[in-house]
Amino acid sequence: MRLSEMRQILDEREIKLTKSLGQNFLHDGNQLGRIVELAELSNKDRVLEIGPGLGPLTELLIERAGEVLAIEKDKRLCEVLQERFPQLQLLHADALDYLQTESKDWREWKLVANLPYSVASPIIVELCEAPPMMMVATLQLEVVKRLVAKAGSSDYGLLTLLVQLHFEPRTHFKIPPGCFFPPPDVDSACIKLVRRKSPLLAKDAEPLFRKLVKRGFSQRRKMMMKLLKQDWPGEPLHAAFAKVGLPETIRAEQVDLLTFVKLVEILQTG
Repeated sequence: MRLSEMRQILDEREIKLTKSLGQNFLHDGNQLGRIVELAELSNKDRVLEIGPGLGPLTELLIERAGEVLAIEKDKRLCEVLQERFPQLQLLHADALDYLQTESKDWREWKLVANLPYSVASPIIVELCEAPPMMMVATLQLEVVKRLVAKAGSSDYGLLTLLVQLHFEPRTHFKIPPGCFFPPPDVDSACIKLVRRKSPLLAKDAEPLFRKLVKRGFSQRRKMMMKLLKQDWPGEPLHAAFAKVGLPETIRAEQVDLLTFVKLVEILQTG
């Protein structure tokens, strides 16, 4: 879909795009092609697209995948999508609300989407509950940096750990603002996340992992031990830190994913 086609549809239907819905539509054919290539689609794949807008990416997904489910919040855009793609499974819904209220298993799906930037992070975290086999998503560049971050970097934090527990970041590339209509005020990038072949933690230990990392990053400048003592007694914490070789003065941002996993396993069994 060329930019001129987008403008024509919007003008004919008198649709005014709104910043609150994150309506910056990617129209550049080269960038759309790169996104689809990253997803490695076949006619056996089931694809979830969130925020399809006018459907420039949707069109390519329908051509490559066996099944496409799109979730669009703007009713005006849903009407356009229904006319353009009668074969598309389309939900008129708030995607984050839908993911939080519908207990759908996404493990046999792939997410391929230009996500609304204002809700992209919580959508990705929500999908970790029943993680798709792959997520290829266009996001703010600063969010992508957090998703690929390593311990000790300024971008490393809660989002990094919640997502990397389930996914391995594989690759990412920047997308210039001029590839969108209207151009966003922030830098953008597309990232590919692949679900881990083997879970790092048992499913019943995941709530404890989330609790531990959320508390550990609740005040970045404070020592993790002091923060964790708000939820756990000191004796098992001291023992767990000693067992994994962590100094008690360490901050959460210096602790890598696998060490957090080990801490959770020790605290759960202890």
